[in-house]
Amino acid sequence: MVQPVLGILTLYLNDNGWLEEKPIYQRMTLAGKKLGLEVFVFTPADVNYSDNRIHAHIYDASSQSWSRKWRSFPHMIYDRCRIQRSHRFVQLSHFRKKYGHLTFLNRVLRNKWTVYRTMRKEDDFVPHLPMTRLYESASDLTEMIRKYPLIYLKPINGTGGRGILRIEKQQSGEYLIQGRDQDRRIVRPQRASLTGIQGRLASWDLKGNRYLVQQGIQLKLPNGRVHDYRMLVQKNGKGEWEVTGCAGRIGASGSITSNLHGGGQAIKMQSLLSDWIRNEDTAADIRQKAEDFGVKVAAYLEESYGRLCELALDLAIDRRGQIWLLEVNPKPAREVFAQAGERETYKQAIIRPLEYAVWLYDQKKRRKEKQEKLEKNE
Repeated sequence: MVQPVLGILTLYLNDNGWLEEKPIYQRMTLAGKKLGLEVFVFTPADVNYSDNRIHAHIYDASSQSWSRKWRSFPHMIYDRCRIQRSHRFVQLSHFRKKYGHLTFLNRVLRNKWTVYRTMRKEDDFVPHLPMTRLYESASDLTEMIRKYPLIYLKPINGTGGRGILRIEKQQSGEYLIQGRDQDRRIVRPQRASLTGIQGRLASWDLKGNRYLVQQGIQLKLPNGRVHDYRMLVQKNGKGEWEVTGCAGRIGASGSITSNLHGGGQAIKMQSLLSDWIRNEDTAADIRQKAEDFGVKVAAYLEESYGRLCELALDLAIDRRGQIWLLEVNPKPAREVFAQAGERETYKQAIIRPLEYAVWLYDQKKRRKEKQEKLEKNE
């Protein structure tokens, strides 16, 4: 009996061959073994295109070490590649073009602006989407600032809170500008008049760097820190969408985002939401609505863009209990659950894509056997 093989596709983070999520891949290799699934890791740079072979990274549980071996292509590919501004991302584009016909657990999701426009086509989602515009000229920002007392500026392809700005109208009539640069460093808060904002932001080159202007939701806790929720929606071992977990995130002091990489902390959702809404029953009801919403979003985006196996939704919940979708992340980390003390959810988050891979392999195998049987009977 042939053992299914899953190749985890990722990118080196530098020219020294550093892989970011190696501890996760180790856990996936061990978990895969228990499911009868072999797992190895590779990048586009490890592919011999003429021989269709891969110089794979393989984790050995007995020696607890990594080694390199030449392997055939796997039965399925789990794409964990995040956007990079480097030659490595060019290599990835080439790989996806050449091997796009293979079985991927997850297809590429588009940028934030495209996903937003896709979501707005469905009436049920519109009330949950903060108004968003693509920055094309100064008027896009000015009109949004006049309409909403709080707005966020974010790069169309940004991740981890990089390059995000927050502009909030003050009682004095001035505007407070805060944010993080591309290295996630906190930008010193500045004040400006409505007419002076564009001058203050000139160096950010909002049009050239393809920025979005998004309606802000008031999410400051009594201690002045911002908060939101990270929901992980994954396919299970039956090929169905399911919420694996949802955790609260509280931003660092002085931070405009809640990202853990930017110094934020994770907390159990129910605890944070109950404090925010101040009613446990209402909070439980909102959580259920958020989970139903998350499953619908995942199914809809899969229908729109092709096969997906997991998505992280960054959700905001305002004082009225209204659920807002701030962002969709197709390559989610799992650490938020470990940091929130939800070890079982963390473990489940690692295993679910593997269970889905086994299910997908079995489905393809059955279809193939059925086809062969039909051809034999003809």
